Amino acid sequence: MFEGLTEKLERSFKILKGQGYITEINVAETVKEVRKALLDADVSYKIAKDVTNDIKEKAIGQKILTSVSPSQLMVKIVHDELAELMGGEHSEINLKGNPAVVLIAGLQGSGKTTFSAKLANFLKNKKAKSVMLVAGDVYRPAAIDQLKVLGEQVGVEVYSEEGNKNPVQIAENAITKARKDGKSVVIIDTAGRLAVDEEMMNEIAKIKETVKPQETLFVVDSMTGQDAVNTAKAFNDRLDFDGVVLTKLDGDTRGGAALTIRTVVEKPIKFVGLGEKMDALDIFYPKRMADRILGMGDIVSLVEKAQEQFDAEEAAKLKKKLAKNEFNFNDFLKQIQQIKKMGSIKDLAKMIPGMNKIDDEEIDDDAFKSIEAIIGSMTPEERENPRIINGSRKRRIALGSGNSIEEVNRLIKQFEETSKMMRMVTTGGAKKMMQMMQQAKRRR
Repeated sequence: MFEGLTEKLERSFKILKGQGYITEINVAETVKEVRKALLDADVSYKIAKDVTNDIKEKAIGQKILTSVSPSQLMVKIVHDELAELMGGEHSEINLKGNPAVVLIAGLQGSGKTTFSAKLANFLKNKKAKSVMLVAGDVYRPAAIDQLKVLGEQVGVEVYSEEGNKNPVQIAENAITKARKDGKSVVIIDTAGRLAVDEEMMNEIAKIKETVKPQETLFVVDSMTGQDAVNTAKAFNDRLDFDGVVLTKLDGDTRGGAALTIRTVVEKPIKFVGLGEKMDALDIFYPKRMADRILGMGDIVSLVEKAQEQFDAEEAAKLKKKLAKNEFNFNDFLKQIQQIKKMGSIKDLAKMIPGMNKIDDEEIDDDAFKSIEAIIGSMTPEERENPRIINGSRKRRIALGSGNSIEEVNRLIKQFEETSKMMRMVTTGGAKKMMQMMQQAKRRR
């Protein structure tokens, strides 16, 4: 996601490296490279030109503080412009209503059905809403079956009417039932087409007119670039939707749709899909996305993901065990499982500042498999009391897990270092830990 754009923008800022002040000449060179980077990311020429003109205007004549270099100032200006281009502030989904009705629209293949289930999962688990999914795509039988399977996965009821080919009627009946059953949100998945056509537009417009949804979301495949923006405009002209959902943002996308769709349709991006798993859905924050594009990471989102998996009761138990030096391989395994629940290791790594430069091939999403296999080959006694693991036990563990003795030794050493560091933090030794890290850094 955005790797090419990030790399080209970073190159453009290097023009100002070592410069003591900003001039029309060095700004013009930098802005020219920024414009090329945006065009290569599939941003339309007009928008790329407007944005870079704004950047140039804001940069020229800026006073440089002694603590800020010209390149740092340019990064700040570009960051603010990109965030503004994508909407500035994030926009919440409207869930007022009894029940609140969310209408999902988009072309076939854009990921509407998957997004509908992801949204249901998000509202159920993060907003404590009682949700009903409605199978409104009456033309593609696989869509109804797919929604039922996904609904079962996330534990949400799916309403459908076998044999009924009237999506307006199905939507009305579903809302009536949802109200009767005390559901707080109804999400209506609708039919898509391979291209925008009059029949499709009439149908979705009729559903909207009849059910009067609190929120109409247009789902678009971000990998289609400017085509996604053009399709969004065609839908918005007819439907006047409330927000955009960008799917497949984790794929090989240049980022043009994410950067320009807000400007073209004047509607906010509300959610982004970042994978196939049902929890791979994020609220869209323009400023955080600008951080990622400029290689600054996204620590806020990373902390939020960690907090979602945080269990206060477990943390209290762990703190006591660490204080008594009783941290064992069962606890170590629990920590790994919590990290895995946060999502893809590759995606998490790229939220850390500077990690965007690391090649995907250097980050293995299966990195924990061998660790889990080694711990799984230990006896309950060995997991509880790692100190008893001697040479013969290591050989047995290595054989049972399909790893070498060296890998078993490496894990035990990693476990001991992790235990020591966690104990330091827990028992108030954070300052000492920092001193140890600084000493180790000086020795390298």
